[in-house]
Amino acid sequence: MPGSLLVSKTRYNLDLVFANVFFGANFSFYVSLTRNYLDFQQIFMLQVLSAAVFFIPFAIFSRYSYRITWRDAGNILIVTLLIVYGWMYMLLWGSSYTTPIDASVIATLGPAFTLIMDHLMHPRKYIRARVVGVVCALVGAGILILGDGFSLTHGSRAQGNLFVLAAVVAIAVNTVIIKPQLEKLGTLVVMGWYYIIGLAITAPFFWKYIDHVPFLRLPLYAQAELGYILILGTVLPMYLLYRGTEKLTSVHTALYRYIQPVIAGILAITRGQAHFDAANITASVFIFAGVILVVAGYKYYVRHGLPKLRGDGRLEH
Repeated sequence: MPGSLLVSKTRYNLDLVFANVFFGANFSFYVSLTRNYLDFQQIFMLQVLSAAVFFIPFAIFSRYSYRITWRDAGNILIVTLLIVYGWMYMLLWGSSYTTPIDASVIATLGPAFTLIMDHLMHPRKYIRARVVGVVCALVGAGILILGDGFSLTHGSRAQGNLFVLAAVVAIAVNTVIIKPQLEKLGTLVVMGWYYIIGLAITAPFFWKYIDHVPFLRLPLYAQAELGYILILGTVLPMYLLYRGTEKLTSVHTALYRYIQPVIAGILAITRGQAHFDAANITASVFIFAGVILVVAGYKYYVRHGLPKLRGDGRLEH
């Protein structure tokens, strides 16, 4: 039914909108907690634990878990490593050194790196506008990372930006790899297996970071920030993001990521954590132009009746 199809598409678009709103707010709370109360490793371990508690039952008790093949298991294992250590860990590590605005602007590079990984894994000829778009986006990242000079000293803002960029690359690779498993098994089952594996690979280090922190003695506002990160900043937006990714294309995911720097920027400025400077504005212009060119490449193919998009946003052979 056209009406029900429209409603379902609207629902998944709203999933991506709210996921990016919640993720955008995370950056401000990351910076606040890591600079005043907690090590980023402590927040990371609690994120993994909270997501595991929520998602693992869906994998254990779902009949779809019995449909997992060795190929599915291999993809889920690779993606778990990319998500847990490549994205969550590196994003927190980088955010502890940089500003919420820088981190959220770099996070919008995801579409460009998704295109690069897609081309490496599924080589094909791309139109020139999309190649130029990727280059523009990379120039924007370079402006933020090297804006204070070429010295990547330990704990510097540039090093933080570089770690955030590594996290963006990890989530881009994940987007290319995991789409078939999301469509076959469903979002909740795949995410349940993410965190079964994720808990297993982080558990040996868990008490090293968690045991010595009296979390209940943190100020009330710090407890509220931590609670936000664990529930509204991890469990809920992760589910919304992957449900939207399962049903829509990477073009949708690309456009909605521009919500993150808006939310992060508003919070960072109102809380006195950062301000927009020339590097932020220049980098944003390059990255925005880059992703627009990438998206225009998709629209060009559709408009001229060339191979249509698959569910994951790539072109059919």
